Amino acid sequence: MKDIQNQPDDRNIPIDRVGVKDLRYPIIVSDRANSLQHTVASINMFVSLPHHFRGTHMSRFIEILNEHHRDFHIDTVEKILYEMKERLHACEAHMEVQFPYFIEKHAPVSGAASLMEYQCTFHGTLRDATDFVLGVEVPVTTLCPCSKELSEQGAHNQRSLVTIRIRSRQLVWIEELTEIAESSASSPVYALLKREDEKSVTERAYDNPMFVEDMVREIARRLNDDDRITWYSVESENMESIHNHSAYASIEKWK
Repeated sequence: MKDIQNQPDDRNIPIDRVGVKDLRYPIIVSDRANSLQHTVASINMFVSLPHHFRGTHMSRFIEILNEHHRDFHIDTVEKILYEMKERLHACEAHMEVQFPYFIEKHAPVSGAASLMEYQCTFHGTLRDATDFVLGVEVPVTTLCPCSKELSEQGAHNQRSLVTIRIRSRQLVWIEELTEIAESSASSPVYALLKREDEKSVTERAYDNPMFVEDMVREIARRLNDDDRITWYSVESENMESIHNHSAYASIEKWK
């Protein structure tokens, strides 16, 4: 049959990225506690397209993904990128994977177990070498130090979303990044709390007030101390409870 995608194009315009986007696909990712975890990802897969090709072969993206979805980690992404680049005759290959990841947490007093969801990302790019970024979003609680200092009967707090992205020379577990974010906040958040747990979480936050600036600095300090990590980006957005805006801070660093 005639290969329409490989027909020549005379406009002399290369395309930076072409491929499939928002593909929902089941994957299996490495899990520190249970070895493997099944989840469903939203996946983008792109390659560069030389100026002389009319189109790329979209079906090959799915074929390649199907060969590797059963064990998803940094090495898997690298293999997929190499195959995309080779089988689609591209100079560059890109892959973006976003997925929910669940960690069992225990309430601080009752010990009640529940699953906490974290949104995670794998971003990979292959040109002459592979670039891989791991990201995780961690919801936490912060309590305003200024409000605590000014008020006689309490202080306002807020739900905050911490986003950590890293490049590393060795494996860093998703669980390690969530632990760093949660321990750098006024308090972690939980999917399930009994009354005694709610009291404990509220009092912990009150005893540990944090500005958004405090939180990103503390996370950055801990990432600086980890020799496995070569680059990081830390962001925190505090959804204010007494203002009609969010407070925000970020730090990015090549180590």
